[in-house]
Amino acid sequence: MKEGKAIGGVQVRRLAIEGAVEFTPPVYRDERGLFASPYQEPAFAGTVGWPLFPVRDISHNLSARGVLRGIHYTATPPGRAKYVYCPYGRVQDFLVDLRVGSPTFGRWESTELDGDTCRALYIPVGVGHAFLSLKDDSMIVYAMSEGYVAENERAVSPLDPALGLPLPAGIAPIQSDRDRAAPTLADARDRGLLTDYAVCRDVEAKLWQ
Repeated sequence: MKEGKAIGGVQVRRLAIEGAVEFTPPVYRDERGLFASPYQEPAFAGTVGWPLFPVRDISHNLSARGVLRGIHYTATPPGRAKYVYCPYGRVQDFLVDLRVGSPTFGRWESTELDGDTCRALYIPVGVGHAFLSLKDDSMIVYAMSEGYVAENERAVSPLDPALGLPLPAGIAPIQSDRDRAAPTLADARDRGLLTDYAVCRDVEAKLWQ
């Protein structure tokens, strides 16, 4: 975890995973509800160096309490960068550096995303993403640099004891068959399922060309 700063009212924090960034916008509340802008270009460009990547896909999911999704990532190339936030509900979110050769390879970062703070995350190419839903009907919205292609999508087990993700106590995780069968980080590396850090960075740089 690194210290944050404010850019145009948005609190920005570079995470312990190289290239990953957390953005917490101001939230305006009154008797009608709230208004927030989870993505603001000055804050993003002032931190990452460019405006948000060209968006090829915007998706969302709803998850019951206890649903555990991930750790998901995309084969690189083509790779896929993501910008995610939670407009409703509450989740414990996890990023895991799966880029072989990265200075932060194997490191994870956890943060809470919810509809009250409207906090958002930039997830670089090659970084895995997972979350545990803490409330029914928690929604995660994804802006992505590439569309979904099933054969390019991969997963690492969030229950890998070597990773030791700190899942909240008292919640029995509900997983898909695919996620239950996902390999550990070590197995994925041994099987050549992970991507080199330099390749991921090259793909990411080309997003803005």
